[in-house]
Amino acid sequence: VQLVESGGGLVQPGGSLRLSCAASGFTFSNYGMSWYRQAPGKERDMVATISSTGGSTHYADSVKGRFTISRDRAKNAVYLQMNSLKPEDTAVYYCKGPFGSWGQGTQVTVSS
Repeated sequence: VQLVESGGGLVQPGGSLRLSCAASGFTFSNYGMSWYRQAPGKERDMVATISSTGGSTHYADSVKGRFTISRDRAKNAVYLQMNSLKPEDTAVYYCKGPFGSWGQGTQVTVSS
């Protein structure tokens, strides 16, 4: 299993970013996927999850209405669209897949 995140960066408060996670090494369409984040000195927390079919999603209260998780079965990819970003969204964002797999993480920094 390999998960590779991309799309992080520096953005001003109120801005947007789209994170991508490219998955390989397993049958992507059979498994739910998740995004987590970890801020300095804090635990890694779930941000959003999506079912294997994409028909069901779940979000942390802190990002509801601002973030959207989606997946593309043809590209074996999962995305996190992040809008109205706040400084408290600053963290390393990780893609989580089956069998306890994690990506390497991508840094998101929200600052003016």
